[in-house]
Amino acid sequence: MSTELVVDVKKQVQAALEEVKKKNIENVFFVACGGSSALMYPSKYVIDREAKKIDAHLYSSNEFIHRNHNKLGENSLVILCSHSGNTPETVESAKFARSKGALAVSLTNVEGSPLAQASDVVLKYEWGEKANAFTTNYSVLYQLVFGVLKTIENNDKFSLIEESLENLQPVYEKAVELYKGNAEDFGQLYKNENIIYTMASGANYGVAYSFAICILMEMQWIHSHAIHAGEYFHGPFEIIDQETPFIILLGLDETRHLEERALEFSKRYGKKLIVLDAVDFDFSGVREEVKGYIAPLVLNYVLRTYADRLAEERNHPLSTRRYMWKVEY
Repeated sequence: MSTELVVDVKKQVQAALEEVKKKNIENVFFVACGGSSALMYPSKYVIDREAKKIDAHLYSSNEFIHRNHNKLGENSLVILCSHSGNTPETVESAKFARSKGALAVSLTNVEGSPLAQASDVVLKYEWGEKANAFTTNYSVLYQLVFGVLKTIENNDKFSLIEESLENLQPVYEKAVELYKGNAEDFGQLYKNENIIYTMASGANYGVAYSFAICILMEMQWIHSHAIHAGEYFHGPFEIIDQETPFIILLGLDETRHLEERALEFSKRYGKKLIVLDAVDFDFSGVREEVKGYIAPLVLNYVLRTYADRLAEERNHPLSTRRYMWKVEY
């Protein structure tokens, strides 16, 4: 891991926290679109679980502007993300947040992008096969969120999460190796499916959501829907049968029981079940107190290898699009 990049990320986060100190933050809004929106789910879960005073809201960028939340104002922190920094709705959301007096802190992979220019503070994260876990989007966002909790409420988990994230890359690598065979089987067995559902709960739900709408629908043109395990028995379980594939994620947070219950039922009536269980992973170096928060990051990393294998078997590169970036919308 590049010491220089780690130091740079820490400096960026600390700079953002210095701006937070200047405000009387009462609420946090997470704002993004698509995969960047899914990125926000675990962090909102963190605030919901850890915060004693501040509350959290998660919005798709366009809705954030049009709904015009009554609590949005000078006591608000708005955290935005766009990988390219060019997403028009997110750029406008940053401008809108600042027009209301809120502090706009944005994450992006591109320095000097429109989103960077529209924000008060910018956090640049790394991306790609060579990027270390500590400097990537999920990690940088966690450092910011736990830092905010420490700054505003003196939450004691910031050092635990920082230490755990510094040790995360080997966890990723061992998890991928452990599930390598399963990922290859997934690509071969499900390459001809027309629909694949995803299911999770708690901090893991964003991972299921991202895989459904970004990987399966956007990048592979496979019909999908992300189902919350807590809602499974309130309608969606009626479609489980021997022919319908389900990707079921099991995490380590307080909602794991919901996922276990959904999996148990699915085993009775379903056959095409793809299960990723965080219990299988080696979390050496990750503090016990934050494993539930780290689990979705590992599940997301492993699922990306499933996406790669599926795309390879289908001869349908993940970069292929019909409409996105090709037509006006």
